[in-house]
Amino acid sequence: MRGASPRPIQDPKWFDKESDIGWLRIADVTEQNGRIYHLEQHISKLGQEKTRVLTEPHLLLSIAATVGKPVVNYVKTGVHDGFLIFLNPTFEREFMFQWLEMFRPKWQKYGQPGSQVNLNSELVRNQEIVLPNYKEQQKIGLFFKQLDDTIALHQRKLDLLKEQKKGFLQKMFPKNGAKVPELRFAGFADAWEERKLGKIFNYEQPTKYIVKSTEYDDTFNTPVLTAGKSFLLGYTDEITGIKNATVENPVVIFDDFTTGSHYVDFPFKIKSSAMKLLSLNDNSDNFYFMFNTLKNIKYVPQSHERHWISKFSEFEIYKPSQEEQQKIGSFFKQLDDTIALHQRKLDLLKEQKKGFLQKMFV
Repeated sequence: MRGASPRPIQDPKWFDKESDIGWLRIADVTEQNGRIYHLEQHISKLGQEKTRVLTEPHLLLSIAATVGKPVVNYVKTGVHDGFLIFLNPTFEREFMFQWLEMFRPKWQKYGQPGSQVNLNSELVRNQEIVLPNYKEQQKIGLFFKQLDDTIALHQRKLDLLKEQKKGFLQKMFPKNGAKVPELRFAGFADAWEERKLGKIFNYEQPTKYIVKSTEYDDTFNTPVLTAGKSFLLGYTDEITGIKNATVENPVVIFDDFTTGSHYVDFPFKIKSSAMKLLSLNDNSDNFYFMFNTLKNIKYVPQSHERHWISKFSEFEIYKPSQEEQQKIGSFFKQLDDTIALHQRKLDLLKEQKKGFLQKMFV
């Protein structure tokens, strides 16, 4: 059965903060990764007359926006018309949740394009599936539920570490208008010196390091990087025009348009010229401290233009003594290494789950 939505959905009369009936939206599914334990919005008695209200746990399937995403809902809620509800199921709920997760890429291919992709409910209704007996469904469902719980635990640990780092960045670097940070290591009390970023970092144009072919392969040796969020685009077999960054001589790749940046301490090539390669002007400065100083700058680009020369090189920052730089830089390097380790563990668990989904379902 398809959910139903009161219209116009923006009308406040459909909602009531005091109601014990929630309102399930696609955004809730994304935020809670398909397992709904709480809802921000609640639907009024008038709104409940215009939707499908569930008072017990049910399996749902998103057929709009986030197409093919399975959902287990554990709370009382009205269901948006962007979901299908599996009523009176003869399957074990957790088993089917995992099967739908495995099948999701195929639902996305079936999606009907428009202003947003939608999934035809008839396709779902007519989809054939091979089921084991109920006891085996329970075994498989429990196995994947435990794996999901482990993944969720590692995700929470990773999120906590990232939040802790944000807090340390705020306290261990001077805030706007301040010349010293709120939190310092014992034994340091001297004032920090003001410097322009352009005096801290030298920049190099990246033209000679641009990859000639974008036919990447994981069997090749040299990584191709971008200063954007994706960072690693792939690997190339090109052997010339390689930027030989090392642990002893790292660089920062700085996106000249978005102002995103990454610390790099290994040889690499790049995809485009829309970046600057930054190195220290004074090697007695601590590179990792200066990298975090750069990352800690609160700046949102307002236009599509290059920013290093015109903006960032002119920004004033504060730097402490070399000894204090070393302390702070080492602290954040260890913290980032710990975050990276947890990220690798999480990625490995997710890959293991993909493998099990492929092997344990028909």
